[in-house]
Amino acid sequence: MSGRAFYRADELDAVIERMAREVRGLIADPGQLLVVGILRRGAPLADRLCAHLRESWRGAPIERLDLDIKRYADDLTLLYPETRLRERADAAVPALAGRTVLLVDDVLYEGHSMLRAIGRLAERGATTIRTAVLVDRACARLPLKADVAGLTLEVAPLQIVDVHVPPYEPEFEIHINRREKGHVQES
Repeated sequence: MSGRAFYRADELDAVIERMAREVRGLIADPGQLLVVGILRRGAPLADRLCAHLRESWRGAPIERLDLDIKRYADDLTLLYPETRLRERADAAVPALAGRTVLLVDDVLYEGHSMLRAIGRLAERGATTIRTAVLVDRACARLPLKADVAGLTLEVAPLQIVDVHVPPYEPEFEIHINRREKGHVQES
């Protein structure tokens, strides 16, 4: 899936910077913050967000962790008809008692992946869990919303918000694709 980008790196860098400002307003003690990226694309987005947070908090140490929710808890059968819903049992999550966790993902679609990750972090004792997504599709089926959303894109159900994030793709950009008769096409 490639084609015309609806958002490019310079626009998305400004979005990430704004998201960092919003996160700062939610976090009382940066020393207790753990930023968790949902693998795959949530992880490099969490890195980008952390870079802005460290800069704005004058180098405050912010711990990072990635959580692997195997592909994908959201129903993405449009993209991955063979998807199995399972969480990696060996994902190392430290004790989180007394910690504030910022959970980062690329797209909030129906909410299943985010809810599964929140459940896992809550089981480990996180005191507070906040969520940040680059794109909120505004169609979550679960009672869940992102605390911080970079962009809200209300697209048709058969359209796919395809976030490109290095190192997985060469350019940081967002494409919107649509599925037609068994394959995905650029919109």
